Amino acid sequence: MLLEDGRGICAYLTGPDRMSGLFSKQAAVYAAARPVYPKDLFTKLAALTAHHRLAWDVGTGSGQAAISLAEHYDSVVATDVSEEQLLHATIHSKVRYLHTPDAMPGEDLVAMLGGEGSVDLITVAEAAHWFDLPAFYDIAHRVLRKPGGVIAIWGYNYRVSPVEDMMTRFFNTTLPYRDPRTWLFMNGYKDLPFPFDDIGLGREGEPASLDVDHEMSFEGLVGMLRSGSAVTTAKQQGVDLLGEREVKELEEGWGGASLVRKVTFKAFLLVGTPRAQD
Repeated sequence: MLLEDGRGICAYLTGPDRMSGLFSKQAAVYAAARPVYPKDLFTKLAALTAHHRLAWDVGTGSGQAAISLAEHYDSVVATDVSEEQLLHATIHSKVRYLHTPDAMPGEDLVAMLGGEGSVDLITVAEAAHWFDLPAFYDIAHRVLRKPGGVIAIWGYNYRVSPVEDMMTRFFNTTLPYRDPRTWLFMNGYKDLPFPFDDIGLGREGEPASLDVDHEMSFEGLVGMLRSGSAVTTAKQQGVDLLGEREVKELEEGWGGASLVRKVTFKAFLLVGTPRAQD
């Protein structure tokens, strides 16, 4: 069934302005640069679900979360609005990558996932702020198993220890080019609606803390920054936020171009289960 205004599944996942182009343009960089989420996160999430038949990773990008989910669930459906991102996804026998284009009705998505009450765990990593959240949550409530289904949403921003000051200075240069929706993750998802019952790992208005440790080279840092939506938007407007001078300043703050550092992304996490009335 389409939304009342006739929009297809892309509207469920990205809202009225399609954002897939911002991430398609740098899909290879995105896949190489983004941190890997801790394995114990997926172990904790899997322990919360009553069954382990099916997980749905929404906005999967290049599949960082989907691959870890495959260690705990019989099958994983990983969806994204960007075909280019999916081309760079890591292949796994348990993971089925699916492009969810504009023309795909929501009813088809429910059927594709196995029908209502078919999904044990939904995950959204670093993507929920782009979604048409009321529409997405409606789909989530329909497909989650009741009882026993769980939804987990997490993200990270400029809070990267021990280089948070350097990251803050860079992120300040991106402010004129930021989509308003990115303020949700810039504020640590504290204002992100999350209409699910609390199960002890972050709730609406009070996300839980999640440390994501990562061994990162300077080249990896620059690659990660280049893959950001605001940097892409600035580039489209003729402004290079990572020109030679800016990269040199980052290099000095990092400690040298050849240095590999252990950094910790101070991520934030919301986990819940469908409310009884849902």
